[in-house]
Amino acid sequence: MTLELIIFIGAILFGALLYWRESQSNRLYRFFNKLMYSKELQMKPSDKTGFLYQQKFIIRLVFIGFLFLIGIVITRFLIPIDVATISIFASMIVGTLLGTYLAGFIFKSSAVIDKKSESVEDLVKETIDKGKDFIEDITTKKPPVIEEAKKEIENEPKTKEKSARERLKDKGLL
Repeated sequence: MTLELIIFIGAILFGALLYWRESQSNRLYRFFNKLMYSKELQMKPSDKTGFLYQQKFIIRLVFIGFLFLIGIVITRFLIPIDVATISIFASMIVGTLLGTYLAGFIFKSSAVIDKKSESVEDLVKETIDKGKDFIEDITTKKPPVIEEAKKEIENEPKTKEKSARERLKDKGLL
């Protein structure tokens, strides 16, 4: 179990490294693309697609599975000991796949942060200014509701009403 966990964490880092490497340059993918397709069907020079970079889930899974299958076959021929078990193989595939998505998330979030950093800065400054204005209004002025209530009390006509005791006497209850 410990070996599988170590391999899983290593595979996550390996997946992030593969994704980052393909985001920088996709020469190997372009080479295979030129080898497999005719001139009309080859990818455009501006296309950044790679084996893992900008691919769908199933295609990533196929490429990663194929990569580790080749690695396990080579390992079996070089080392006759049964090192590449199914659980380790599955841990490597899932970890690498998870690493590619984690790296994609990090790249996208950093791009959004870089793009929005100036607008976020302005938004924070505006919010701070509005907060200062709000605090100033609270400390310097009385709320308008209190002022309106005072005006109503002052303008209300003062009529002499009988007290509750006098009303009860009038009814004959006291």
